[in-house]
Amino acid sequence: MTTSILLQLPGTSQLMSFLPMVLIIVVFYFFMIRPQMKKAKDQKKFIEELKKGDKVITSAGIHGKIVEMNDTSFLIEVESGTKIRFDKSAISLDASKAMNTNVKA
Repeated sequence: MTTSILLQLPGTSQLMSFLPMVLIIVVFYFFMIRPQMKKAKDQKKFIEELKKGDKVITSAGIHGKIVEMNDTSFLIEVESGTKIRFDKSAISLDASKAMNTNVKA
């Protein structure tokens, strides 16, 4: 009974046709956009908290220790004293945290 009344109201068919699109946008926000924003915020916080002497892994998989820092890059020392300069965005949050938790355990 109520379904037939809703279908007879003027303008409800237009509203019902937009409802699936609105639901898709809400699902995209909560399952794709919001987690990406949270991950980017965590990455930025991680980079800001790094200090000289921290062990890190780059997104390319290079392991090293931070020797020097400036506004946009890190100087990382790898084995045998070789030093390589990397952009701050090249440091991997997930890999570095995993390495540091394995070392402490």
